[in-house]
Amino acid sequence: MDATFAAVCTDHGTYKVNVAADGGYLDPATLYRNLVKERVLARDPVTLSVMVKGGDWAYGCQLVDEAHQQLGGLLAPPRIFTPMVLTDTVAKLSKSLIHEGRVALPPGTQPWMLDSTAWTGGIDDYVDTLVWLVSKFLSDPKHFYRSYTTQQLNRIMIAHPVTEAPPRAREMNLYRRYFDLLAAGRKTIEVRVQYPNLRNLAPGQHIRFACGRDEALTKVKRVSRYESFEQMLDTEGPAKSIPTAPATTNSPTSAASTPRRRKPSACSPSRSS
Repeated sequence: MDATFAAVCTDHGTYKVNVAADGGYLDPATLYRNLVKERVLARDPVTLSVMVKGGDWAYGCQLVDEAHQQLGGLLAPPRIFTPMVLTDTVAKLSKSLIHEGRVALPPGTQPWMLDSTAWTGGIDDYVDTLVWLVSKFLSDPKHFYRSYTTQQLNRIMIAHPVTEAPPRAREMNLYRRYFDLLAAGRKTIEVRVQYPNLRNLAPGQHIRFACGRDEALTKVKRVSRYESFEQMLDTEGPAKSIPTAPATTNSPTSAASTPRRRKPSACSPSRSS
């Protein structure tokens, strides 16, 4: 179904845009885009959507709220206004204008402010520093409800205290009978279906196995991938993955009872102290 949008521009007068159902693009103004997004999110009666906006949007949202009132029926989702990042001239730092070459890089702007991969400490340290920064802001409202220049922000970020962080680990749940075997060092191979989230599992990474409130942190020593569960069982055997299984576990019948639609992966985790 095609749609026709009509509006009045104070500079150019009345205009219309036709958008076809099989294609087409409508680029409304920022206020309209935000109104559409919030109306769509407000339709969901189950999910609580929260809009996160820069502090410069506090006044613009007054106009969006007036539009909500005129349309009626739905309440605008809650909003959180975050501190703005300013340049040395106290103008808002615009990454898009800098990337487009329309504005020169302001003094004091660090490369990581435009590209997070440029943070010298690596992505893990960057995330830890951001979490620390937000916690520092939220510790006192006066820190959060204000703006920061790029130089101030850089000074705060590099002041992040360096602490001994625990190894980052994937979280995996285990049934009690398997968890106890793994925690005791008897189960040294874990077999999982290779879902997309496990495709980049590699030796040296950590896995935190959990059962209820109990946890066991392990380090991956080896990852092997197989075309089928039968191939995996023929190669690895059941002794290290299910130490308490009867000898018949490796039989074709028991192996064939396992779903074959996805390729399995076997990893050898070692218990970390």
